[in-house]
Amino acid sequence: VYDLASSGEPLPPTQIEELKYLEELGFKVNKHHQLCRNIEEVIGFWQEWQKRAPKEDYLIDGVVVKINERKLQEALGYTGKAPRWGIAFKFPAEQVMTVVEDIIFQIGRTGVITPVARLKPVSVAGSVVSRATLHNEDEIKRLDVRIGDTVILQKAGDVIPDIVQVVKELRTAKIKPFIWPKKIAECGGNGSIERIAGESAWRCADKNSFIIQKRRFYHFVSKHCFDIEALGPRKIDLLLAHGLVSSYADIFTLKRGDVLALPRFAEKSADNLLEAIEQAKKVSLPKFLAALSIPQVGEETAIDLANHFQNFQKITVANFEQLEKINGVGPKVAVAITSWFAVRGNKKLVSDLLKQVTIEKFAPTASAGGTLAGKTFVLTGILKKLERDVAKQKIRQRGGAVSETVSKKTSFVVVGDNPGSKAARAAALGVPQLSEAEFLKLVS
Repeated sequence: VYDLASSGEPLPPTQIEELKYLEELGFKVNKHHQLCRNIEEVIGFWQEWQKRAPKEDYLIDGVVVKINERKLQEALGYTGKAPRWGIAFKFPAEQVMTVVEDIIFQIGRTGVITPVARLKPVSVAGSVVSRATLHNEDEIKRLDVRIGDTVILQKAGDVIPDIVQVVKELRTAKIKPFIWPKKIAECGGNGSIERIAGESAWRCADKNSFIIQKRRFYHFVSKHCFDIEALGPRKIDLLLAHGLVSSYADIFTLKRGDVLALPRFAEKSADNLLEAIEQAKKVSLPKFLAALSIPQVGEETAIDLANHFQNFQKITVANFEQLEKINGVGPKVAVAITSWFAVRGNKKLVSDLLKQVTIEKFAPTASAGGTLAGKTFVLTGILKKLERDVAKQKIRQRGGAVSETVSKKTSFVVVGDNPGSKAARAAALGVPQLSEAEFLKLVS
């Protein structure tokens, strides 16, 4: 225990006395705390615990610095998630060396290809890691990473494995430069791939290969779409393999007998799945849009479209000019939406799906008179004090909009730890960037 929110007795006037009081009450209190008189002592304590942390029987990634006096704590108060009078003082990310055993490829629901380094398993920041994303072809070239290379690995924000450097001094003459493939078998057809115009990403030329279809189904049932928690990737794979589903609508026509015929399904698990599917038959407009896997339309763009049109049918017939002028959409997204709804097969997909599910009446989420009205934000990197969904909610509650792509229309890019290409694009376009601390001030 590290804090006492309220008590029938007067609360201790300082944090140190509060910890002592909690200990006297019988609570388990971490004994490794110290009262520091100045910032130099804080830094000294932090440096000391960098050395001591590995010797403890639990993982430690930093220390927390708090204001000692309760009156000052109360004056500073709290943000939506954390006290303003305390801050995490993290240790530098642990770095380890390992070997790149292979470079493989993952294919997303839109056909975008992501290279992944398969590593010699290594323990870093408390877990064993055997893979790390290489993001795209340009990142491979920037790092000059090759199969057989020794690399330095760390976890971005102590979560995501990230290759930060190649140890070129250990590279032998046998290790040859990595050549980006011209074809990838998993893309289906003849395996052809194509570079997306104006981007660093490649994608499968065949937009409807089996693996892409699987990814789309995984996305369809995910949290930000229809949120069918009982229907994970393994169960989707079973349904596809046994020919029980070939379109999204098929999910909602499954019967008990269909499910019981599948391997590893008993009556209880079958009933749980069907109940979850039944509960998902009512869906919000943004989630319905996001679930369709329309290129360029993710969670944020779906919310932008829903806020503007408030009706699904209006979105299906919107023209390029109507879509382009929506804040957070732009020409590229407008083309993707109009092109998608113009395809006969997509029209049938939507028609069949609407026979099985109901789109709930939509109420706009943004406040027109809020302090962030008219402002569009893009989030990139790892935020330490706010979950990304909470940050998005704070923006929308204040009338702002959240976009997935950086453009000249973007008002601010909020940059967390280990940001991606969005930060670089913001710099190129002259879009203002905010640190997490600056963003928290803006929404507090």
